[in-house]
Amino acid sequence: MFELPEYTVLAKQINKTLVGKTIKKGNLGNSPHKFVWYNRKPDEFTRLTRGKVVGRACVQGRWLIVPLEPGYNLVLGECGGKVLFHPEGAGSELPEKYHLWLEFDDGSSFTVTTQMWGAMELFEAGKEQERQYIKGMRLTPVERAFTFKYFSGLIDELLEGEKRSTKSLLTQDQLIPGLGNASAQDILFHAHLLPRRPLSELSPGHRRDLYESIVHTVREIIDNGGRNDETDLFGQRGGYVRLMDSAAAGKPCPECGTKVQKIQYLGGACYFCPKCQV
Repeated sequence: MFELPEYTVLAKQINKTLVGKTIKKGNLGNSPHKFVWYNRKPDEFTRLTRGKVVGRACVQGRWLIVPLEPGYNLVLGECGGKVLFHPEGAGSELPEKYHLWLEFDDGSSFTVTTQMWGAMELFEAGKEQERQYIKGMRLTPVERAFTFKYFSGLIDELLEGEKRSTKSLLTQDQLIPGLGNASAQDILFHAHLLPRRPLSELSPGHRRDLYESIVHTVREIIDNGGRNDETDLFGQRGGYVRLMDSAAAGKPCPECGTKVQKIQYLGGACYFCPKCQV
């Protein structure tokens, strides 16, 4: 699944490659998928996108917003799969199955194919901000306002409610939008914190370590073009190799050599070093 870093990479590439292109025809999927969410019928999507010009994309958490000017925004959210650019003359290279396809008047095109689930929706510009999961979104780690003061205040706010763990902070309820189970593993490893560690037990030093690990890890993934199990706009795998994932289970910790363990927790697998992470 794409997380904030991968969508940030895609947005940068879209802004260098697609901005200014005029849509000849917009197509919704050629392969039915009950977990792809559309808000337009195929003929309506085609009619509304015809002649629109691609504007500068931006990212909000795990949502990619691509202006189709004038008047509309294409929104891709919570997706896993392929978001690809196809240069002019590369029509034979289009995926056999796709869930969205924009044909441009210069012969190039853009496709989105999901392997799991995702939203592919077209809104009147600004209306996407009223969509569930986008409306009222908290700050993300790539925003300047995501400071340690803000982060520590977020933890203080959460301590007044239900009990939370470090993994819950990173992956549940969009408390820190854009993060997911994949990036959370390395964030917690760098912060030397266990996934189950209660937020109520974090010292000021722990809070600082966790904050710095979030900001540093997200930036490192972006700088490396995303995780190596995801691809970019041109089908190239990212260069960031996770330290804590399924390949690490049972192998020596990269810091201390202790065997990496795996547990199931909060709806997903967690990988951690029982010695380095406390």
